[in-house]
Amino acid sequence: MIVLGRILAPYGVKGWVKVRTFGDDPESWKRMSRWWLGPDPEGDQWRELWLDGFKAHAGGWVAKFMGLEDRDAAESLGGMFIAAPREELPKTDADEYYWTDLIGLTVVNESGDALGRVASLIETGANQVLVVEGEGEKPARRLLPFVTQVIKEVDVPGGRIIVAWQADW
Repeated sequence: MIVLGRILAPYGVKGWVKVRTFGDDPESWKRMSRWWLGPDPEGDQWRELWLDGFKAHAGGWVAKFMGLEDRDAAESLGGMFIAAPREELPKTDADEYYWTDLIGLTVVNESGDALGRVASLIETGANQVLVVEGEGEKPARRLLPFVTQVIKEVDVPGGRIIVAWQADW
């Protein structure tokens, strides 16, 4: 399963929920008729729900599921992670990636210095940020903006990302 976001809280009294999206193209989620919800992003307990509505609202996103008609039903989903099997997701362009594809990749700079592995990503509004956990005797956590000035090459099959970033930064 590819984790796409998280249910935050109920919205209104008709079963809608507020959604936090991970990534920058939640508009494409409208093309998916089903979402899977689960309490643990690493777990295997996913519940399939059919989407009844998904829209932008007040700078965020709200969703409605078939069969959930009131606030109490919506409250039961609070904190759940949203996921989908890869084959259900829209295809990415050559320069686009699902976060799960980047997590675990080795990050090296243009000089060949290993900086660590991608532990997670952060959405800042302006751009995504790679959280890179260093390894070895003096591990360092680095926050690298996922922008073309920094990210020079992403090689998912090869398991690495090349960046314009000094080892001592």
